[in-house]
Amino acid sequence: MTRVGRVRAATGAGWRSFIRRRTAVFFTFFFPVILIAIFGALVQTDPTGGGLFTEPAAYYVPGYLAVVVLFTPLSRMGSEVARHREGNRFEKLATTPLTRGEWLLAQTAVNAVIIGLASLLILAMVVVLTGAEIALSPLLVPYILVGVVAFCSVGAMLGSYTDSQDGAVAASNAIGLPLLFLSETFVSLEQLPGWFEPLVDLSPLTYFARGVRAATYADADVAGVAGLDPALSNLAVLAVVAAVAFAFGARSIPRTD
Repeated sequence: MTRVGRVRAATGAGWRSFIRRRTAVFFTFFFPVILIAIFGALVQTDPTGGGLFTEPAAYYVPGYLAVVVLFTPLSRMGSEVARHREGNRFEKLATTPLTRGEWLLAQTAVNAVIIGLASLLILAMVVVLTGAEIALSPLLVPYILVGVVAFCSVGAMLGSYTDSQDGAVAASNAIGLPLLFLSETFVSLEQLPGWFEPLVDLSPLTYFARGVRAATYADADVAGVAGLDPALSNLAVLAVVAAVAFAFGARSIPRTD
């Protein structure tokens, strides 16, 4: 079997495994909808007031998308790798031609399809519930795909080094929650203390949020890298992070356990 055939077969198996777990399917799509309903429709934005949601509704699209682009790969990949370790499945995979990188690529492809569908739902719900005026750019697609690769790879590392599925999920939440709110998603730089601003640039989610905002919000004032085009330069940084994370993620997956 060729490498493409091996990845295709592993992707199909991963997809069937996901859709058989109905609870996981439900909450993958239900959680971001609830978040939009609470923050977008009930709390609502107030551009002329104070508080958290002081920007127009379209400003927060990167935050809503980050919920699935960040949390879904971290929790799903972390628990998936941990589950394979606990069930000694990597020992069985080691007897097949499928490499660790190919396995991770297949699982990333499954997550990309899931998150792509969830992102479409989120965009539709944001427009319907908040009335946001979204100016879509073709760059939104590569941002989502590259983001999925980056955070699936981090999730694989979490699942490889934590001691159980519960530990992997706990670690993903401990990493994901601070990143979600401190990476120019829901909280702007102006609302953070000055000393914390350099730390924001260390988060890969920051470059995702900036790029998605440039690709969906016409009036966005987004910082670029070294003064370059914001949409392309932030994507380039995110792509480098994704490539490095994928290499480490594939290497961290055990051959046997």
